[in-house]
Amino acid sequence: MRTFSFLQDWWQFVILAVVSYFIGCFNFAVTISKWKKRDITKMGSGNPGTMNMTREFGIGIGLMTFFCDAFKGILPTVSAYLIYKDYVFAGTAVLTADFAKHFAMVFVVIGHIFPVTMKGKGGKGIATVLGAFWASLTCENGWFALIGLGVLLGLVVFIFFTEWGSLGSMTGVSVFSIIQAVIFFNRYTGTGVNAYLVCVFAFIVVLNFLTWFAHRSNVLRLFAGEEHRTSFKKMAKKK
Repeated sequence: MRTFSFLQDWWQFVILAVVSYFIGCFNFAVTISKWKKRDITKMGSGNPGTMNMTREFGIGIGLMTFFCDAFKGILPTVSAYLIYKDYVFAGTAVLTADFAKHFAMVFVVIGHIFPVTMKGKGGKGIATVLGAFWASLTCENGWFALIGLGVLLGLVVFIFFTEWGSLGSMTGVSVFSIIQAVIFFNRYTGTGVNAYLVCVFAFIVVLNFLTWFAHRSNVLRLFAGEEHRTSFKKMAKKK
């Protein structure tokens, strides 16, 4: 392992933040809906994201949107891992890739939720953050990809039976976060606390905060019993 000096090479993370943010700004829901000669921001809930696309255009288009937005999270996460996988922060045992992956994840999700290209009115970040977490786990160990697929399958089953898409989505993000946090806790137990390690865990918390904050209106509707239902049966009839 080679050492990485943050004090000397901090500018690399500025570039990583900017690139990740602008990747997040590209909204596939808007692009796909325009391809269908409609505007998703003026349909249903108005949210340019997977759930609204699925409700308005059907499961096929919804899946297309999900995978495109997920890839948006995968790209900067895997890129950050490949760039920094052979480094540790100078004077610590913290892998630079662990910091860089989640740093990139935070900014790509910020770009998706608050895109400058759409005056700050983007999607809610679920597909992007799920894709990013799945990629992060897979970078850890190829077998972890199966764990990620298991979480996604559980998410689909939950939504199918409850029809609470927003709650299922937020729960999925939280489950991924817990899995990743447990991996890091086991990895760094006994290494001592330092700023880089605190930041790694803080990034995971921030990712949860961003997605839950983006769903704040959904949470209020859930408590009021007024949340939009996500029925796969109805969506399957959409074309």
